[in-house]
Amino acid sequence: MKLPRFVRTTTFRLTLLFLALFAGAAAAFLGYIYVATAGEVSRRADNEITREMNSLEATYRQGGVAGLNTAIIERSASEKPFLYLLMDKDGKKISGTIPVSPIDETDDGENWARFTLTDTDMDGGEIRKPARGMQERLEGGEILFVGADVSESEAFVVGIARALWGAGALIIILGMAGGILVSRNVARHMQGLTEAVAAVRGGDLRARVRVRGVRDEYDELAEGLNDMLDRLEQSMGGLRHAGDAIAHDLRSPLTRLRARLEASLIEIENGKGDPLQAMEQALIDADNVLSTFNAVLAIARLQAAGRVPDPKPFDPGELASNIAELYEAVCEDKGLDFKAELTPRLTVNGAKEILTQAIANLLDNAIKYTPEGGAVMLRVRRRSSGEVEFSVTDTGPGVPEEDRARVVQRFVRLENSRTEPGSGLGLSLVAAVAEAHGGRLELSEGPGAVDGSGPGLRVALVLPRPE
Repeated sequence: MKLPRFVRTTTFRLTLLFLALFAGAAAAFLGYIYVATAGEVSRRADNEITREMNSLEATYRQGGVAGLNTAIIERSASEKPFLYLLMDKDGKKISGTIPVSPIDETDDGENWARFTLTDTDMDGGEIRKPARGMQERLEGGEILFVGADVSESEAFVVGIARALWGAGALIIILGMAGGILVSRNVARHMQGLTEAVAAVRGGDLRARVRVRGVRDEYDELAEGLNDMLDRLEQSMGGLRHAGDAIAHDLRSPLTRLRARLEASLIEIENGKGDPLQAMEQALIDADNVLSTFNAVLAIARLQAAGRVPDPKPFDPGELASNIAELYEAVCEDKGLDFKAELTPRLTVNGAKEILTQAIANLLDNAIKYTPEGGAVMLRVRRRSSGEVEFSVTDTGPGVPEEDRARVVQRFVRLENSRTEPGSGLGLSLVAAVAEAHGGRLELSEGPGAVDGSGPGLRVALVLPRPE
């Protein structure tokens, strides 16, 4: 027979373990209470018997055997719960409430004995009661026994023992009930987690774990798993979109490459084509395809590593100055105004080569989409927060605010940029570089329209304050 699910959970097994440990500790504690109570009851009975014996011995010293005998007769008739027996030197009874002593021999010291007292009830039935007593030989040789019926005391101890057994059973029952309740509760919450995981394994990336809103560790686990599933769904969606985008963006250059090769082959067969020119154009088209895949590979490596390899401190203004020298000539060729505002003596930790590629991508984008007569600015500065910012600002068409979060994803190209060459990986690579450096990429409004075009775009690569 298969056990219920909650019985097979780790929580239930841990509950049983802690219940066993607690029951053992409780048993030791209750056992100590029983032993201490029984010992205290026995000591009290012995003390009372000893005091009674001492009292009778004092009477004996004052009044001799006759006085002691009179005292025993008087006390036997009273309601004192003691048993008396006075015997002569030969052990014959002189007076008392019991016929014979339960102690056979008497040394010079005290002799204690536990015995059973036989009595009759109201119906004439025999009753056996536990008793305890001590016996001493007096100075004149007489023997004195004093005992007491301890049945009530022992009944009290037995009652305590039963109560302790009941308490122990109650502890086990309540502990088991609590363990079952906790285990069922945990199993119910964990079942939601396992169902969500099973659904995702089955291909349903929209499955989520229910968050109860009590802000406990299960909610934290559920929120973390949901966040992970959100990222997974986003990544899978990105992969699907990437496949579509790759198919869209590579279809044209590959088709163009094949068409040119086919046309060149036909022309060469007819003796009209230039094989060298055809090969050169084919190499250019192949390089464009390879650059797309190289960009994808670079992004994947950065995201897989989670950080830049071997970061070192350097001056970002010096790096930006070298890049500005190269792109100033490019802007002049396209008829763009180029400026660079570089704050000297700053320091960042990172990989110069990777950051150089990222800044170059930003400048390439700005130059590509800024119309003739526009302006491009490269700036390096320290923010009031201590962060260092590389920013490129242009007066091109810009990016609508609702598309700024989407445009940094892989292979995302806005409709107004489809006519321009590119793969849609430039900003994605810059974002990956920023994330690998512990920074971020920010897109905002440019300086405004220029010759009817604008409002422009400002892209900032923000690096954290160097430690």
